[in-house]
Amino acid sequence: MLDVSLLGTGGMMPLPYRWLTSLMLRYNGKSILIDCGEGTQIAMREKGWSPNPIDIICFTHYHADHISGLPGMLLTMGNAERREPLLLIGPKGLTRTVNALRTIAPELPFEVRLQEIGEDEQEFPFEGFRLKAFKVNHSVLCYGYTMTVERGGRFDRERALEQGIPMKLWSRLQKGETIEQEGKVYTPDMVLGAPRRGLKVTYCTDTRPVEAIARNGAGSDLMILEGMYGEPEKLAKARENRHMTMYEAARIARAAEVPELWLTHYSPSLTHPEDYLKDVRKIFQNTVAARDGRTVELNFDEE
Repeated sequence: MLDVSLLGTGGMMPLPYRWLTSLMLRYNGKSILIDCGEGTQIAMREKGWSPNPIDIICFTHYHADHISGLPGMLLTMGNAERREPLLLIGPKGLTRTVNALRTIAPELPFEVRLQEIGEDEQEFPFEGFRLKAFKVNHSVLCYGYTMTVERGGRFDRERALEQGIPMKLWSRLQKGETIEQEGKVYTPDMVLGAPRRGLKVTYCTDTRPVEAIARNGAGSDLMILEGMYGEPEKLAKARENRHMTMYEAARIARAAEVPELWLTHYSPSLTHPEDYLKDVRKIFQNTVAARDGRTVELNFDEE
């Protein structure tokens, strides 16, 4: 089960009914935040979620509407007596940017670890899931992200018995551990079938349409893309400022063949994004003009 919550859907400036950009994912006791715009803490509280369990914060880029909420978030974690390290991932410049922001959050009771993205596409493996950053096309260095939850093959009890594998090792092998015991080596493939389909979410804002989005987003259960403008006449402005229109986002979702698209990162002038859905859905039917707090629980396929 993977919980996905779009905490904030605004771009450029917060509004009374729309906080700035932020996405939170929760899986198997781990919490991942992508972007941390102004108001993220409030949106999290409105959702009933806490910032303290966050393990990883990823940043797409360092414009204020994507990172201005970080100092307050760190201070809140510190005031909650957090002790576990926090990992921050982002484009080159992460260390400089975070250190500058921490001038107003200098003393924390936990370690802040920084990992800068060094390639156009880079994977970060964690226990049970992996994050992938891929470079997009904005006015500054910017990345989109996928989160993929892996799912191993089904445990084959009969194979384990036939090979004489001690029962006390079964659970460890199921978890992917290789075990050496009494001169024998036991590997997970000895008791597991072929890997099963997992879960995948793609998140990308602040970019012109690029091939990397559809390619990396292919196979996603959910795609979340910027739809900054709904007015067709604002295409030229989108090109100038290197943003996307709703229609361009819909074309990417169609190319990636995903089941559902959520739009986010709206211009402050776009007060009613749902007004444009009729035409957007002519391109990609299952498009949602997401609002703050939109949440879904993604589950593995039943077998």
